Amino acid sequence: MRTVTVVGASLAGLYAARALRAQGFDGRLVMVGEEHHRPYDRPPLSKDFLSGRADESRLALSDPQEEAELDAEWLLGTRARGLDATGRTVLLDNGRTLVTDGLVIATGASARRLPGADGLAGVHTLRTLDDARALRAALSRGSRRVVVVGGGFIGAETASSCAALGHDVTVVEAAPLPLLPQLGPEMAAVCAGLHRRGGTELITGAGVARLLHGHGSVTAVELTDGRTLPADLVVVGIGAVPNTGWLAGSTLLLSDGVLCDDGCVTALPQVVAVGDVARVGGLRAEHWTSATEQPAVAVRNLLAGRTVDSTRPLPFFWSDQYGARIQFAGRRREGEGVRVIEGSTDEGGFLALYEREGRTTAVLAVDRPRAFLRARRELAAAQPAGRSLPVRPGRPESLATVPEPG
Repeated sequence: MRTVTVVGASLAGLYAARALRAQGFDGRLVMVGEEHHRPYDRPPLSKDFLSGRADESRLALSDPQEEAELDAEWLLGTRARGLDATGRTVLLDNGRTLVTDGLVIATGASARRLPGADGLAGVHTLRTLDDARALRAALSRGSRRVVVVGGGFIGAETASSCAALGHDVTVVEAAPLPLLPQLGPEMAAVCAGLHRRGGTELITGAGVARLLHGHGSVTAVELTDGRTLPADLVVVGIGAVPNTGWLAGSTLLLSDGVLCDDGCVTALPQVVAVGDVARVGGLRAEHWTSATEQPAVAVRNLLAGRTVDSTRPLPFFWSDQYGARIQFAGRRREGEGVRVIEGSTDEGGFLALYEREGRTTAVLAVDRPRAFLRARRELAAAQPAGRSLPVRPGRPESLATVPEPG
């Protein structure tokens, strides 16, 4: 291959570029990024950056020396708008075309939005650095009544940061408990208690009926149960949608992400996908570990021209909320039991194992980092090796998506 193009100047995109050079690719490397920023770390956006404990310099994922060593051509502030896979050509929104021998798709995902909220002042999402800048500026203008829609990791972390800054915060979660799909009812109830500990009001079992506004700015949130919550700011954290729109009309298979085999290879061997946009072996996992572990395997297969390696990383995420660190690893499924083996849920810090038929399938810890690390290593060592799966269309509802990263 003479030219490889990475579409998505993201964490996964940067790791793909590193892997290309590390595995001996010395040809032309082109990095296409929709944002104007070089790759940056997203997890701190809802935590230290939002609360003002970290500035933008701490978000950078690379430095000038590494960028010089990568020797890549950076096309930032540029959106890919199409792919002619037959001609191996990426179409850009500025009218330019890129002819490439290999393609890494790392376009990530975009925050899901509330219907009717576009253009309404005071309504925010938190996915990008620009999102975080705007929300941080809004929070700096005195005490605010903040309504966070969605009790997942992004919503909970944002609520925690807002509460720490002294704002009046309410979290609205449509499910009976926040984090219910990820943690199950027992542990979700425990983590829901963190909101109360942090002084945040938590409303569950109610969705948003509509946003009320005056003079173009949000003033309140009307819930489906009839309640109305006054709001100066609304933060929407209801999940993300993979950025595959630019691939419509191409020959790639799309179903809640780009469908790949276990080696991140698409239906076209010269195209691989990594990170939040990739549905690898039937699973799309919006996790930091996916973005950092998939690229090495994907690049190895891209350079080989076929799937010679596969990846089956152990899902892992963490979340910092109200001074507590939540860590989770594994694959929890409905019907599994959970057992606390260290500490106590009443005391706050604990380690718990999810089990099925005497086998540990996942591990959860709150403020038990050393015990968690040990349990995570044991779980990773015990998991079965991955196998290569063919890429084939499937119904979205038949494919298990793991939502929201930490």
